[in-house]
Amino acid sequence: MRVELLTVGDELLRGDMVNGNARWLGWRLTEAGARVVRGVVVPDDTETITAALQEALKRADAVIVTGGLGGTSDDVTRDALARAAGVTLRRDPALEARLRERSVSRGVPLRQSALRMADVPEGARQLPNPAGTAPGLRVALPGGVAYAVPGVPEEMRAIVEEWVLPELAGTPVAARVMRTATVWESVVAARLTPVEALPGVRLAYYPSPGEVRVRIEGDAEDRVAEAAAMARELLGGAVYAEEDVALDRVVHRLLAERGGTVAVAESLTGGLLGAELTGMPGSSATFLGGVVAYATPLKNLLLGVPADLLAAHGAVHPDVAAAMAVGVRDRLGASYGLAVTGVAGPDPQDGQPVGTVHVAVAGTGDHPTVRSVRLPVAGDGERARGPIRRMTVVHALDLLRRHLLTLESCEGWAVTAGNREEPG
Repeated sequence: MRVELLTVGDELLRGDMVNGNARWLGWRLTEAGARVVRGVVVPDDTETITAALQEALKRADAVIVTGGLGGTSDDVTRDALARAAGVTLRRDPALEARLRERSVSRGVPLRQSALRMADVPEGARQLPNPAGTAPGLRVALPGGVAYAVPGVPEEMRAIVEEWVLPELAGTPVAARVMRTATVWESVVAARLTPVEALPGVRLAYYPSPGEVRVRIEGDAEDRVAEAAAMARELLGGAVYAEEDVALDRVVHRLLAERGGTVAVAESLTGGLLGAELTGMPGSSATFLGGVVAYATPLKNLLLGVPADLLAAHGAVHPDVAAAMAVGVRDRLGASYGLAVTGVAGPDPQDGQPVGTVHVAVAGTGDHPTVRSVRLPVAGDGERARGPIRRMTVVHALDLLRRHLLTLESCEGWAVTAGNREEPG
């Protein structure tokens, strides 16, 4: 089934809200074996929605409309569906009664405008809404069928799972996902050129700060398995997962398997690394805590970084990162200390340019390992702060992952030119 997504809402066009519904629908429909051919966002305008419905069914077999089913004056999706179908809206007495009963049970006066939710295009089938008030609608239109669901994510998902997917599902696409860390998208793509050449195989790349997710699709499971095996060999230790699982969870799993714990010392990330390591339920089993030593003197006071080292080199130096890792490991009694220091911007620090970052890991009884990187600065230093801090978190977690797996080398091709990774 070819499916087009039509998202309704002025707030989406203005940028007031992120279009998370389209993202979820695209993922869920693809997983179920439907083919999403297009996604369109339109305003709360009856004529525009009507035209978009008609255009969609020239390309697709079905269109899913999200939003515009509430009880306010700007909720006009029902009107557009009726106009596209060439029918009128009629008040459904049973639905009106349910709306009135719900209002009484909640002790909230029923606004007259809310009764718009009981107006249904003639011939439409209602799709019960177990998570809210407004039902979804299934409307036959020239060229195909339209499914209209509320814009509230919980309600949209409940209706789609229960009523829409069973009608649109096909044969699921054979696919595998690989996740890599600290690797540029262009480098990953270059490495996977032989995989791209395999018949019946398609690759898609989804970069985010510090990471690249690779989706491998194919005409058959055996072809995808062959492609995945080749990709795994070509990417080597840069692959941290062959499933859609986050890097922090991989690190926690490795720590648990070894009976280890980690503590973090942070400078430029200001607590982001600790927050990442506490996002997973049960993370307290392997994460002990952290020290945010943002000011240079605190690196000495709280973590024991030698004062003469700080005086000689400043806070942004590989030896400082190593000392921070040892300090937090010893002070918090962890198996591993993980530390980050660097320059997130907007201005240089200690003579170091924006994007200079040092991360270090110190295990029990071994010398710290330091990774030094020059992260890219997109735009001015102020706009670069967020991506640099996020990439620093990824580099730190990946360094710990490699340490736990004894992947000591960063495999030079896989990281930014000019990086170094060596024992401190």
